[in-house]
Amino acid sequence: MGTSSTRTTPIVDPWEAWIGEVASRLARAAAEVGVPLGETAAAEQLEFSSAEGADLALPVHRLAAAAKEPPEALAARLAAAFPPGEPVLQARAEGAYVNVTLDPGELVATILSLVLGRGGEYGRAEAAGEPVCIEHTSSNPTGPLHVGRVRNAIVGDTLSRAARAAGGRVTTQYYVDDMGRQAAMVTWLWQQPREAWPEPVRASVEGQERPGEKVDHYRGRPYPALSAYLKEHRETAEAVAEFVRLIESGAAPAAHRALAGEILDAMLASLARLGIRFDEFVWESDLLKDGSVEKVLERLRAAPHALQEENGAWAIDAESYGLPKDSTHVVFQRGNGVSLYVTRDVAYHLLKFSRFGRVVDVLGQDHQLHARTLDALLAEIGEGRRPSYVFYQDIHAPGGGRMSTRGGSAVWLDDLLDEAFSRARAEVLKRRDDLSAEEVDRIAEAVASGAVRFHIVRVAPDKPVRFRWEDALSFEGRSGPFVQYAYARASSVLRKGEADSPPYPFDAKLLTDPEELALVRLLSRWPRTVAYAARSGHVHTLAGYAHDLADRFNRFYHALPVLTSGPSRESRIALVAAVRQTLANSLDLLGIVALPTM
Repeated sequence: MGTSSTRTTPIVDPWEAWIGEVASRLARAAAEVGVPLGETAAAEQLEFSSAEGADLALPVHRLAAAAKEPPEALAARLAAAFPPGEPVLQARAEGAYVNVTLDPGELVATILSLVLGRGGEYGRAEAAGEPVCIEHTSSNPTGPLHVGRVRNAIVGDTLSRAARAAGGRVTTQYYVDDMGRQAAMVTWLWQQPREAWPEPVRASVEGQERPGEKVDHYRGRPYPALSAYLKEHRETAEAVAEFVRLIESGAAPAAHRALAGEILDAMLASLARLGIRFDEFVWESDLLKDGSVEKVLERLRAAPHALQEENGAWAIDAESYGLPKDSTHVVFQRGNGVSLYVTRDVAYHLLKFSRFGRVVDVLGQDHQLHARTLDALLAEIGEGRRPSYVFYQDIHAPGGGRMSTRGGSAVWLDDLLDEAFSRARAEVLKRRDDLSAEEVDRIAEAVASGAVRFHIVRVAPDKPVRFRWEDALSFEGRSGPFVQYAYARASSVLRKGEADSPPYPFDAKLLTDPEELALVRLLSRWPRTVAYAARSGHVHTLAGYAHDLADRFNRFYHALPVLTSGPSRESRIALVAAVRQTLANSLDLLGIVALPTM
């Protein structure tokens, strides 16, 4: 997945020059030992080394296979032929890898100057190139958000932050589905007096109202019971179906839009607690009102594989688009002339294509067929552009099973955040007795939000999240609070050293301890991590980086003194300042508050 295909002002990355230099020398070494390896190919195959004290590594497996030589032997020959000289200190063979170490003095001087000089811009590029639209979340306005659905919001928001940092001119959009059956069910029910509700639905909510509760919880509470009731009661189901047809024909009562907006506002308030906001909202019903849907219907009816059924409905025979056999008959207009959701989605994407050079949709894995169907209909009307997709797997509820609002197995986001806040507040009070109640609450809210965001984003989107309360709210290990605490610890060191703000003078020759160099190496990789996350959509790599930097800093903190280190004091303070800045930059892209004290 790429968020932008056009060139932007590049992120300032010292590895561009260093990789070019190392690749050039590797190509010369390869020529000397008689194996084909050009400079460009060498640069593409170089990776950051995991070997102790090394910076870059070249795996030689493919070269060795082509040369019909054991990888270990070829790596040894390449390392021996590697031309020495600055900035490379040495090249050594380790197994099937050629590991290259840069001159530590140049590495330290370059990276600390870059981090401290750019500050909050370290790892960022200037906005340039074509405009990009990232649509995410787009949950139906039918009730509160559950944790399973919020993965979309967290992945989408983190991707948007990374894409902006990498130079993308990003606009985030929320597509409000106010025309579907789910939204119609809510309005159909609430426009009736409570005594007219079906008895099981009424019984499911009576006595459960809480003073001051959020509108989305109040309005959405009867939804699971109504959904179950409609499956067993045909007459009521037909009444709801008639209301759906009314909405889909563009004749929805004013109360419908008002109720959807009321619930949506409450849902957005929950997302705001996670630092998630949107630039624009596009209402599905507006696409019907402004004629966009009718234009799509006209183009689809004239499409190469369009056909009209006996009942007057229109469909596309999509067999040639590789859809599953039972999904190749795509109805886009019912016999009564009403459009379907996928038809309106085509109109929505044409609107996006008219404004943005790149369109990205963040979708759950259960929407893959819809995405393929959308692509097929775009092709049918001769539209050459397609959205890029970032798919994510489900979050499984405590005790197992996929979260579902209709099935009543959801863990509400608000409840999770409230519980996280409560636990975080207890933890802050345990550690600190010198804070006001307002300060305790502010820190606890930031810790709670960070815990939830990090717990969800740390898992690759293509893998399911096994939701566990104890993991999400952990203050140790791979967690948001762990990274926040490392930032607070670095801030504490700087405050105690009376060095909370620049300048930060340093002497690179005094930073030679393996723990110091390991930190600098990790600092140097931040710009490439940002660029990769923005380009690939693998936003979990940002969380992985933040954790690794926090963990490495903690090891440095426990291994070496800073404020009592004699001649190294100023230089180590500069290193701590660089770590704190990079932790702040990584937390910012993760949407987590950097707390100077915890």
